[in-house]
Amino acid sequence: MTDYARLLARISEIATAYLSTLDERPVARPVDLAALRAAMGGSLPDGPSDAITVVEDLASSAEAGLVATAGPRYFGFVIGGGVPAALGADWLASAWDQNGAMYVMSPAAAVAEEVAAAWLLDLLDLPAGTSVGFVSGATLANFTALAAARHSVLARAGWDVERHGLQGAPPLTVVTHGGTHVTVLASLQMLGMGREGEGVRRIAADDQGRMRPDALLDVLDGIDGPTIVCAQAGNVNTGGFDPLDDITAIAHEAGAWVHVDGAFGIWAAAVPSLRTLMRGYRDADSWSTDAHKWLNVPYDSGLVFVRDAAAHHAAMSLNAEYYVPAEGSERDGFDWTPESSRRARGFAILAALRSLGRSGVVDLIERDCALARRMATSLAAGPRVAILNDVVLNQVLVRFEAADDPDGTIGDTRTREVIAAVQRDGTCWLGGTTWAGRAAMRVSVSGWQTTEADIDRSAAAILACLAAVDAAARTPAPRS
Repeated sequence: MTDYARLLARISEIATAYLSTLDERPVARPVDLAALRAAMGGSLPDGPSDAITVVEDLASSAEAGLVATAGPRYFGFVIGGGVPAALGADWLASAWDQNGAMYVMSPAAAVAEEVAAAWLLDLLDLPAGTSVGFVSGATLANFTALAAARHSVLARAGWDVERHGLQGAPPLTVVTHGGTHVTVLASLQMLGMGREGEGVRRIAADDQGRMRPDALLDVLDGIDGPTIVCAQAGNVNTGGFDPLDDITAIAHEAGAWVHVDGAFGIWAAAVPSLRTLMRGYRDADSWSTDAHKWLNVPYDSGLVFVRDAAAHHAAMSLNAEYYVPAEGSERDGFDWTPESSRRARGFAILAALRSLGRSGVVDLIERDCALARRMATSLAAGPRVAILNDVVLNQVLVRFEAADDPDGTIGDTRTREVIAAVQRDGTCWLGGTTWAGRAAMRVSVSGWQTTEADIDRSAAAILACLAAVDAAARTPAPRS
């Protein structure tokens, strides 16, 4: 065997051993940070080390700090696992070590993106001619879409923002709402448009975190000039969808660009039983999502879609004397993303789509949504457990309330203590959030491996932790 062959065989053994434990290993466990740093760190070696030894040492030292996000009971964030074909394609992408920036660097990487883009537009039923960029995640997808939006609305006002920047530009207003995800605000910040103040209007959202069309109409009546409206498909806490049909109609009547942050919710467009949640989405101007969420491809893998391909290209495209840009119909990835040197992300997405097929994507999403409803029903049977959201998608928002708690502080404490107990227990992992000013537990179901048995096991563990927290609260403190 060659050195490469021995190395790859050993890596395969280690990875296979890890993946085979996902169903039974604690999803997360308490970490001794100092020990983890010592195991993975130390002084930089003076000379070279054997590659297999390095990989074995890394696997051993990292073990205590690994979180089973790819497993069936990770509900902390919307993080899918990696369907087997996508995982295999991602390993090949690393072995091939292709740069996805230019066709000349890797015709295979360019064509993989081209094919995957066409399949995605078909699956999500986005308008013909929509351009697609393969980026690192939802933050860069939002960034790219909003850069295209900035280009378009300022170009209509006679301003070339790519050449002249924002100094001296016509005032540009962005309208978001109380349920807007932080990555939209981060993108606005990086694009020089700020995240608050007169230039960014955050209007009211309803009790599910959805933009209120009446509030949008009121604020747009007072804006004169280039405007971008940021809507959302799938609130990060409730899974709620902005009423995109009303929003796009109101915004376009005012001449505004509409961007839809669909980090995980946009996949509802591919599912006949859920598509009604996305009413009006095709009329927007740009959309963003994370393929590593519900498409279940390995990190990192974000997607941006822009109806006006020329605006997308103008906002992103760059050149240098030594570049070799495509001269025909070939795809240059750097025309559609903020990155030049980057991973060839199209391979894993292509593999995921081919392995799942249209029906597999639909089944995965419908199954996770049904499992979220099952989790909500199971938890709601517990004492003073409140489900705070309409479970329309894959998100369940839970609060562990308390009797005789007029200001909610006892319920806040009870909720946070249950979350901490669940995280220590390790059967599943989930996190906390703040909703309507109160502590809540957030459950996200998005993995391809999650089953009814996983939901039942996790719900039982959560309720057992609740019982333990309540028992501890009833136990008198020892006298000093």
